[in-house]
Amino acid sequence: MASAGYWVFGYGSLLWHPGFPVAEARLARMHGWHRSFCMSSIHHRGTDTHPGLVLALDAQSASFCDGLALRVDAAHAEATLEYLRDRELISSAYIETWQSAEFHDGGVADMLTYVINRDHEQYVGGLSLEAQAEIIASATGGRGPNDEYLYNTAAHLTEIGLADPDLDWLVARVRAMNFT
Repeated sequence: MASAGYWVFGYGSLLWHPGFPVAEARLARMHGWHRSFCMSSIHHRGTDTHPGLVLALDAQSASFCDGLALRVDAAHAEATLEYLRDRELISSAYIETWQSAEFHDGGVADMLTYVINRDHEQYVGGLSLEAQAEIIASATGGRGPNDEYLYNTAAHLTEIGLADPDLDWLVARVRAMNFT
């Protein structure tokens, strides 16, 4: 499937830093999944001794996640898949899947999607928003401060017209924590 070109579903850092050539970007919705700070980050936004949090798609039957469908042309398909696997599968906390998503302007497509492995030790679903804020406000990893990841993701969601009240609350709370 990759050699013919494909869609990638972005819901976190892929929104603002895909890291691969994007031929087209369209708003899309994936049903049965919820964007959540449910993955402990020991590489990119935290360390083994002070883990951060990153977003993952967590299965939730009555929910949905709005994000960006990023089209990869056939010419970049294999290199992009290799890049995404190196980036997203640094541990086995994410599972590489193909999920169906609806474009906001009509139509449906299967998309390469990274979702959380609930059986992995890095899965930390169910944390309160306050607990998430405390972790995000203080963690830093190989790709920088955890709050930067939150701020960039929330800002890009706002820029493309997608609402995420939990991320908006976290931004306000983490800013307040970091300025006191």
